[in-house]
Amino acid sequence: MTDISDRDRDIHGKARNARPRDQLGRPLPRGQIGVPPWPENLTLTPEKSLSTAQALLDRGRPFQAHEVLETAWKSAPAADRGLWKGLAQLAVGVTHAARGNLPGADALLRRGREALRSYQDSAPHHIDASGLSEWATRSLQRVAAADDHPIIISAPRLCRTNTPDQL
Repeated sequence: MTDISDRDRDIHGKARNARPRDQLGRPLPRGQIGVPPWPENLTLTPEKSLSTAQALLDRGRPFQAHEVLETAWKSAPAADRGLWKGLAQLAVGVTHAARGNLPGADALLRRGREALRSYQDSAPHHIDASGLSEWATRSLQRVAAADDHPIIISAPRLCRTNTPDQL
């Protein structure tokens, strides 16, 4: 049995997992070098969150993109939280597909798609909610056709034109 005093905790006593993680967020053995975690309390503008998440998705790091989008979701105004949650769910769906967890990929891609559908006509920050819903439908078809092994799903385009920094 592990002594709870040996557990990783923050200054408030909240449990933390300080183990390094690979680019898909899987824990690595202690002592190995992993991908730096996204700082939990780093709040970016919506535009910077989108451009950072897009860059991570484009580099094959959907787990880290999910962390960026989750931080944006938690700090967003109440009216926009469903949108950011949907974006985060799409990114973690891509993560599950790459890990080979196809039921998880299916569930998260579906949830993300459903969350975005209510924003199709009114998504802020040039987010392409309609295009992302279509992308999720195509990705779900790939997941359904996969043979119980990891698959790479192409990175979605979060915004209608260019990246938010270029608008």
